[in-house]
Amino acid sequence: MVPAIFGLSGLALTADETAFFRDADPAGYILFGRNVESRAQMRALTDSLRAIHGRENLLISIDQEGGRVARMKPPVWPAYPTGEAFDRLYDTAPASAIEAARANAEALGLDLAEVGITLDCYPSLDVRQSGAHDVIGDRAFGHDPMRVAALGRAALDGLSRAGVVGCIKHIPGHGRAMADSHKELPTVTASEEELEMDLRPFRTLASAPVGMTAHVRYTAWDAENPGTLSPFVVGEIIRKRIGFDGLLLTDDLDMQALSGAVPELAARALAAGCDIALNCWAKMDDMVGIAKAVPAITAEAQRRLEAALGSCPQGVGTSDHAALVARRDALLAQGVA
Repeated sequence: MVPAIFGLSGLALTADETAFFRDADPAGYILFGRNVESRAQMRALTDSLRAIHGRENLLISIDQEGGRVARMKPPVWPAYPTGEAFDRLYDTAPASAIEAARANAEALGLDLAEVGITLDCYPSLDVRQSGAHDVIGDRAFGHDPMRVAALGRAALDGLSRAGVVGCIKHIPGHGRAMADSHKELPTVTASEEELEMDLRPFRTLASAPVGMTAHVRYTAWDAENPGTLSPFVVGEIIRKRIGFDGLLLTDDLDMQALSGAVPELAARALAAGCDIALNCWAKMDDMVGIAKAVPAITAEAQRRLEAALGSCPQGVGTSDHAALVARRDALLAQGVA
């Protein structure tokens, strides 16, 4: 198995993709807006991926947070609120905010499970910082680490109830970044003491089955390498200080925060200690290059992958979507009354 998650080029697999994926046997896949048209089309696409591998329990992921980060959009799918909506409610009614976040994530998860998605790259546990770049912004659950952890735990629980695995991101924290890592490499110059605030939500939820790294350089820990490519950040900060032992994905290796050829970046990220290289854009040359450049998945990464896929309880996904949305909306209304 190639320790990579690959993207797809369109609404259905091409013959070249089918042949390559069958031969390479990647750890999983990620879908974007270019892969999304209708419920029937998405289910057919995810079923075709399962057919390649001959197994039902396959890692098929998507970024579906709510707000501006949503690949499945109206009018086919409902819109979901941002993290900021639950943060506002928490100001006056913490228990209601937690329940609203749980109901929201379960409803969202039902949408994903219906079309064959098994992993949502959500929730963000980044602690929002005043004056930072808006790339996180209203996606965050707030400025307070305890609040972020509480709402993040509710989101993970809601997704799990729907039969979908959540992914905490962006470890060890993207909230201080003064640049958009999709476009350039952010450098955070905060001290180790200041960065403790960023670590706290991830430490609280270190038992999460899946996490994603940040393409951010933290000068207090590694003045040369972004977190994704830093053996110190991955080994010392993420694995030891945070205590995260789940499946560790890179953020997308095609983002402009990183420089170099994608296959080389994949090899460096895995050498730094990441379990899985994420390559989103379905460029066949890059995917073939990754398959050639990286070693087979390690036994430890395989164990973490299997644990993540088996982390959701069986017999889920039968809740009433409309009732969950109504419950969420009634709770959120308390915050604007």
